[in-house]
Amino acid sequence: QVQLVESGGGLVQAGDSLRLSCAASGRTFSSYAMGWFRQAPGKEREFVAAISGSGGNIDYAGALKGRFTISRDNAKNTVYLQMNSLKPEDTAVYYCASGPNLATLGGDFGSWGQGTQVTVSS
Repeated sequence: QVQLVESGGGLVQAGDSLRLSCAASGRTFSSYAMGWFRQAPGKEREFVAAISGSGGNIDYAGALKGRFTISRDNAKNTVYLQMNSLKPEDTAVYYCASGPNLATLGGDFGSWGQGTQVTVSS
């Protein structure tokens, strides 16, 4: 089981940028696809972005493409989510997850971090 720890969340103003990090344990990080999901208060968890083990394939939620960028550094066992031009509606707890294949459904990811809060004020 992969252990995942997110960091980088915080309180920012609309229009600001933020970069989230997710550090993974284990020596086989590059064999896992990684994903970012978010859950706002009173809403269901939603897919944000995912990246394959090699980093060669990436998928984004359509509404976020262009503002959010997912990347990974396999040498550091870390996946990142760069978020630009943040909006109040981006306020949520952001979770990273790992799974065997690139996917967009939460059920396809087996390990999850504890989440990091992102709050965007207007």
